[in-house]
Amino acid sequence: MFKYASLLEKTIIFICCLILYLGQPDFSINVAVVLVPVIISGLLSYFDNNYIRLLLFSGFSVFCCFLPEAAVFLPLTAYDMMFGRFPYFNIFTVVPLVCFFGSSSVQLFYMVTVMIILCIVIGYRINSQERLHKKLNELLDDAREMSIKLKKQNADLLEKQDNELYLATLNERNRIARDIHDNVGHLLSSAILQSGALMTVNRDEQVAKHLKELNETLNQAMTSIRTSVHKVYEESVDLDIQVRELIKKFTFCEVDYYYNINTNPDKKLKYTFVSIVKEALANVIRHSNASKVTIAFNEHPAIYQLIIKDNGKVQSFEKGLGLTNMIDRVNSFGGNININTDNGFEIFISIPKKDVA
Repeated sequence: MFKYASLLEKTIIFICCLILYLGQPDFSINVAVVLVPVIISGLLSYFDNNYIRLLLFSGFSVFCCFLPEAAVFLPLTAYDMMFGRFPYFNIFTVVPLVCFFGSSSVQLFYMVTVMIILCIVIGYRINSQERLHKKLNELLDDAREMSIKLKKQNADLLEKQDNELYLATLNERNRIARDIHDNVGHLLSSAILQSGALMTVNRDEQVAKHLKELNETLNQAMTSIRTSVHKVYEESVDLDIQVRELIKKFTFCEVDYYYNINTNPDKKLKYTFVSIVKEALANVIRHSNASKVTIAFNEHPAIYQLIIKDNGKVQSFEKGLGLTNMIDRVNSFGGNININTDNGFEIFISIPKKDVA
């Protein structure tokens, strides 16, 4: 795209040329002499094609050779030519200027020549400023793009750091739960058995009362520890990690996986989603010729959403035991499940959130 001169600058140049033309008593007023350069200048500004511009400029130069007084308007076309691919073709203005020299005064010849040179210089400076401005814009665009990339990388690093911290927290919870179960749980179990044995062999009623209270306390402690351990373990089950583990073991075809859940679903719902994904992937292996499977978890204000889709051809469709189990699981949460076989095999599940339900 050419960098065209502003209308104001071209108007000033045209007025200067027109004053020179009208101020010469030796020239007869000819409308063509004024109209043709204006038309040529307008076409030079309009056309993007460099060869058409060169043809127009050459045509005007020839026109000036046959009508020398039209050379007064050569600064206008010379200025226009500075904004194309061939600015150096202004050197050919020498040809019409030679013809103009023989039919005009020396003063007018010098004035037109000086104006042509000035217009070329002005055009060159404007071109240089345009190039600098473009380069500045490119640098600014590169800087913005780099800034966006750096922000994205920073966000990715923070997200990765949060995920690693979250995974470390989950692993530590699991470790604590295992240690409590393996150590404290076993000690309490031994203490319960020992207290029970003492109650059996004891013959003193006063001691028996205290042993019974001790046994009940130990049983309550055991129940409390079991509840706490199970709660910690169940809260540490990460749905995203569980599904990724299933996908890692699935080598039948390519899997596109998207996880867009920010909250922590109920443990029963986590197990249900994992079971559904496991059953769906097993069905792909057994019944499909798909080359790609898409699994997407989405969270909305009121519902959790699971979409499992493959691109295999469905010849016939019957609800087997696996799909029936899926439907039962979803219905137990008051959710909806839709199965579509129009374009591949798609399972669309939506389950209301617990607090909404």
